[in-house]
Amino acid sequence: MAFEKATFAGGCFWCMVKPFDQQPGIIEVVSGYTGGHVENPTYEQVCSETTGHLEAVQITFDPEIYPYEKLVELYWTLIDPTDAGGQFYDRGESYSTAIFCHDDVQKQIAELSKSKLEASGKFKSPIAVKILEAKPFYAAEDYHQHYYKKNPAHYERYSVGSGRAGFIEKYWGAK
Repeated sequence: MAFEKATFAGGCFWCMVKPFDQQPGIIEVVSGYTGGHVENPTYEQVCSETTGHLEAVQITFDPEIYPYEKLVELYWTLIDPTDAGGQFYDRGESYSTAIFCHDDVQKQIAELSKSKLEASGKFKSPIAVKILEAKPFYAAEDYHQHYYKKNPAHYERYSVGSGRAGFIEKYWGAK
């Protein structure tokens, strides 16, 4: 079977890489930008909130080992799915959440998973994550790739200081 792609926006892409990177069947996790109208945007352009892009990760995976359903389940546990204005410390459109579907099967899986999360009652507010068609994905600058490996102390401080780590522990338990 061929490898597949999955694309998720969950706020700061630094915090989205490590959890996916550590799963079996994950071939590659790339930090980047998607969903906007500017070709090959830079980090500065995306942060200016003028490109329409969201910070995202694109995952190449082996669906025989780690199926798309499991990727979506993991995604929910990495974000505040009720926050439409960004994620944790990071505010603005470029830090908002979305599942970018590469085909109709991914779209059906994502929509069903979102419906189940809404029905679970885990969150009092509505689920704000958009489910969108995948658009061109542009890899972020090299210094953003696998930030958790390059700058582990800063990565951990950021994860805690932004409020992400505490939220995840409160709603999903310790990892």
